[in-house]
Amino acid sequence: MTTHAVPGVLARACSEVRSAGPDDAVAGVAPRYVARPADLAEASAVMRAAAAEGLAAVPRGAGTRLAWGGPPTRCDLVIDTRRMNRVLEHAAGDQVVRVQAGVGLDQLAAVLAGAGQRLALDPPAPAPHTPPGSPSPAARNGSGAGTVGGVLATGAAGPLRLRYGTPRDLAIGITVVRADGTVASSGGKVVKNVAGYDLGKLFAGSYGTLGLIVEAAFRLHPLPGAVSFVTLDCADAAAAHAAIAAAADSALAPSAAEIDRPSRRAPVRVGVLLEGDPDGVAERAARMTELLGGSGTSAPPDWWGRAAAAAADGTVIRIAFWAAALTKVLRAVDTAASTAGLDPAVSGSAAAGVIYAAVDERAAPGAVSEFVLSLRAAVNGEAAAGPASPASGSAFTAAGSPSRASVVVLHAPSDVRDAVDLWGPVPSLGLMRAVKDQFDPDHRMAPGRFAGGI
Repeated sequence: MTTHAVPGVLARACSEVRSAGPDDAVAGVAPRYVARPADLAEASAVMRAAAAEGLAAVPRGAGTRLAWGGPPTRCDLVIDTRRMNRVLEHAAGDQVVRVQAGVGLDQLAAVLAGAGQRLALDPPAPAPHTPPGSPSPAARNGSGAGTVGGVLATGAAGPLRLRYGTPRDLAIGITVVRADGTVASSGGKVVKNVAGYDLGKLFAGSYGTLGLIVEAAFRLHPLPGAVSFVTLDCADAAAAHAAIAAAADSALAPSAAEIDRPSRRAPVRVGVLLEGDPDGVAERAARMTELLGGSGTSAPPDWWGRAAAAAADGTVIRIAFWAAALTKVLRAVDTAASTAGLDPAVSGSAAAGVIYAAVDERAAPGAVSEFVLSLRAAVNGEAAAGPASPASGSAFTAAGSPSRASVVVLHAPSDVRDAVDLWGPVPSLGLMRAVKDQFDPDHRMAPGRFAGGI
């Protein structure tokens, strides 16, 4: 691999800049340089230097989800945010925290736990090997679950999304650096201060294509005094749907309601999470167990929260839909998979209308493409027959997070990426391109990573 001399303007902008190595590739695309700014000032200077040199830049946190999305059409500079790893302010009384983008979720959890609080985000667990594009194990610096910036950029959320929402719902303020080095902020550190909040929603799920996320403020929640899981096995999709609907519609306030099915012929496993004070949780768990006919435990089932990590080197497909259509969606998965000769594992937040299908890495690209196309036709048909899709908040959110009926390929081997459109139909693509042109007129921020080649 050719070693590129670091341009002087880039070296002067940041105290840590180096030539890129093989492990710095983004979805197979090799960059020339890696910069690691330590704070907002260096991040802004790096972006100005990149603009002066005409460099295409791709932000990177822990690399946990760097393989999600399309490969960049250009990647000259990787901006590694992990030196920006400070918790800037924790207002425990206001239940708000402000952090730099490179703070690891595990690191942040440890800090907040000291005050009996948490950021209620539990994105899908990372794959059990070092993710592509990560120069070291993701667990370094407490970033095993990813960084704050990375989770915001991908809009990743796990089981707790049912009660607490996604990153865009919990973020109340954001500071970003645009492609030309301009610093922009919106929102604040007080929950009721929502001025400019749309900027945070815009960047959430934008995959680094609008700018570099440098800081963010979040609303927090108390750590639960106790948790309990109610689990059961269901014979088929209809039974699983009935259990999920009963749990979600009950007055027992579950924090999560998940499903897991390792193969088409396997039972559908259902798990419901209850949180709160010990006495209340015990009573609610007993009532939920009676309602569902399951069994209770204080420990999560071994499949809990694995979702997109189910196929570390294979294809991971996120399916978003109205939760009332769960039975039809699971049957559509089975029909499409049977036709394509595949047997995907399925898991995810069924009560929130987001599940994942994981296809083995050995599957033929043509079969995966056929599966995805058939599934999109079925899911889009179901959406057209149902109520209007919920408001997304922004054009980028509409494609970048599962707020509407969609089938999105999050991760896939290179031959599968070549055979299938990762994002599928995007009704608001014209508006998204206009937003991209406004924020990044030269198209130098992670070009090609997002829907429609944005």
